[in-house]
Amino acid sequence: MKPCIFLLSVALLTSGCTLGPNYRRPAVAVPGSYRGAISSEAAQTQLAPLGDQKWWDILQDEQLRMLIRTALTQNYDSRIAASRVLEARAQLGITRGDQFPGLSAGAGISDNRTAQSKFLPAFETSTGQANLSAAWELDFWGKFRRATEAARANLLATEWARQEVVSTLVANVASAYFQLRALDLELEISQRTLNSREESLRLTRILSDGGSTSLLDVRQAEQLVFTASAEIPALEQQIEQQENFLSILLGQNPGDVPRGRTLTEQRQPPEVPPGLPSSLLERRPDIRQAEAQLVAANAEIGVARADYFPQISLSGAGGFQSSALTNLFSGPAGAWSFGASLAQPIFTGGRLRSEVRLAEARQQTAVLFYQQSIQGAFRSVSDALVAYHKTREFRTQQELLFRSAQDAARLSHMRYTGGVTGYLEVLTNETNAFSGELGLVQARLNELLTLVQLYQALGGGWQQ
Repeated sequence: MKPCIFLLSVALLTSGCTLGPNYRRPAVAVPGSYRGAISSEAAQTQLAPLGDQKWWDILQDEQLRMLIRTALTQNYDSRIAASRVLEARAQLGITRGDQFPGLSAGAGISDNRTAQSKFLPAFETSTGQANLSAAWELDFWGKFRRATEAARANLLATEWARQEVVSTLVANVASAYFQLRALDLELEISQRTLNSREESLRLTRILSDGGSTSLLDVRQAEQLVFTASAEIPALEQQIEQQENFLSILLGQNPGDVPRGRTLTEQRQPPEVPPGLPSSLLERRPDIRQAEAQLVAANAEIGVARADYFPQISLSGAGGFQSSALTNLFSGPAGAWSFGASLAQPIFTGGRLRSEVRLAEARQQTAVLFYQQSIQGAFRSVSDALVAYHKTREFRTQQELLFRSAQDAARLSHMRYTGGVTGYLEVLTNETNAFSGELGLVQARLNELLTLVQLYQALGGGWQQ
């Protein structure tokens, strides 16, 4: 009898159905090419897309690489994301455990003595027992399998969320480092300019004392000195604050940050092929996370629908019980029990129907969020492509502007020395040259920042 019941239970379990829709990736409109991509880049199929390349191949500064490795190990956001993956993995184990029978074993011994009464003498009894019990809710409708599918998808979503944290962290550290190197270069330019202008002020004062020039020229030369001098403390403040920000990204207390290559020595790839837009769906971690969340929401529909149907449970227990411990495991002391139960919801006040509708609404929300994530990804890539190409063009023009302003400052000094013009012309051209050089630093920084933004938008940075 017992083998027959066991075989029947296995047959019911293995032949059970799985309720709810099976997952199918929603249709999305994928453009044929990125807006903002240069046609020559799109034709360079022999080059690997920028997003497929490792971050240590894109960022050539060895010191920056070391900082990124430190951040990936010590940054708190990265560590929190890793802990959430462990939480999701444990939750998957808990959910998956519902598919299997629960077994428990127990043993006990008791000794009781009854006091003597008027009609009964005192007596003492001893009882020992050992048993093994099992309980199993058959997953005939696939409720637990769908729940496990949802938990597995949530684990995958959490893992992709961690990869998104890694990608963002790499981009943030690189951007902060480039900004720090830009501030270092601006400080170097300001100090060099200050030294040059102080020398010009000294010569102008000598000429003024000798009657060769006026006091107005001295005051104008002083303005140039004070302008350059005022930049230095402001830049020093920004440098220390930027170091503090970068230190926090590294998971460290505020402190000095080691430097590598200067801003002008930072290398950039000669080409930035964006690849095919369809590959973005597989590369960007935020899109993969949104899809995993959609898979989980889709599976939850099956979990909700399974509650419409009866719950089939099996239970059994077997063991030994005897008043004499020496006879505990003898044949007459054996005992067992087996049972099965079925529970069918009849009236729930619309709760089950509402739970199904809730699961379906959440699945539809996840579909829309997935499609929205894809559209947002295409926009971020297009914006980054346009920004990268235009900042390169702007940097080229800024270089020409600085060279022209620098030459104008040189010529105005010659004209002033020759007595052809006043110091006002020198003041104007020196100011323009100083502003042009600082503007060139900012243009170079923006070019590097847009490269980092493009790399992140294309789904790069999380590959380890």
